[in-house]
Amino acid sequence: MIKVSKIEYYLPELVLTNKDLEKEFPEWSSERIHEKVGISQRHISAAHETVLDLAVQSSEKLFENYDRSKIDFILFCTQSPDYFLPTTACILQDKLGLRKNIGAMDFNLGCSGFVYGLAFAKGLIAAGIAKNILLVTSETYTKHINPKDKGNRSIFGDASASTIIEQVENAGDYKFCLGTDGSGAENLIVKKGAFRTDFELSPDNEFDPENLYMNGPEIFNFTIENIPGLVKETMEVNGLTMDDIDHFVFHQANSFMLNYLRKKTKIPTEKFYIDMEKTGNTVSATIPIALKNMMDKGILKKGDKVLLAGFGVGYSWGATVLDF
Repeated sequence: MIKVSKIEYYLPELVLTNKDLEKEFPEWSSERIHEKVGISQRHISAAHETVLDLAVQSSEKLFENYDRSKIDFILFCTQSPDYFLPTTACILQDKLGLRKNIGAMDFNLGCSGFVYGLAFAKGLIAAGIAKNILLVTSETYTKHINPKDKGNRSIFGDASASTIIEQVENAGDYKFCLGTDGSGAENLIVKKGAFRTDFELSPDNEFDPENLYMNGPEIFNFTIENIPGLVKETMEVNGLTMDDIDHFVFHQANSFMLNYLRKKTKIPTEKFYIDMEKTGNTVSATIPIALKNMMDKGILKKGDKVLLAGFGVGYSWGATVLDF
């Protein structure tokens, strides 16, 4: 029913390497950072560079070889929008010169955002509302991070990915498995900045509540408890086995977590794709960036079946299967 026909992404020009972090935090070595999270560098948005700016860049790359007049809906996923209002997707429509008789909306999700975006796109297509959808996953998490927070600075990078999702007749009609557990909300949160004011600092958060707080051990535990079951459920509801899947592409959180998940789910190494060394954790953009890199390297071929799984802040998780 749906097919990902094109993906392009954009990375900000400023690069923060492990050597740069080592200069700021001499107690850390660049090799130790890479060993721990599998990242050697990440791209950082400039002071006045926003998710909208990044989205324009990734989308214009897309439209170099795709007729923009075919787009009839914009889905924009971000947790660092330009404004509370108006909707970033609406401004993007104007910036890209897209038709005015199209739909546009933002949705606030993090690391599960790309999979949820695919689910929304499938629903819009199934309902006859749209045929060709521009899904943008754009994030500038680094703007949430305190400069002294060496842990989160070593993990997160900024990026935008733009994906075309089209209605096709010969694609597999695969089901989605989605999950939510709001009891874990405070383990990955920016408390200050919106309208809630009756909050307290987390006991182990030494930074201002307007900064990103992540309880790493709890996020790891949540992932290990929920994602192996998510993968199994997704294969079962779609009548598939491990042998039927050509590639497994998970949210690129960090290499330690991904390797632990791969072993726990018994996914063969050759089917499990990890690619974050040069970009870091770009939140909702990690999966489409990985897919694009797989295409460019010839790893992802026509006819391949890919299981996608996103998980993180919320808590929120989701998975599905796509034919390429």
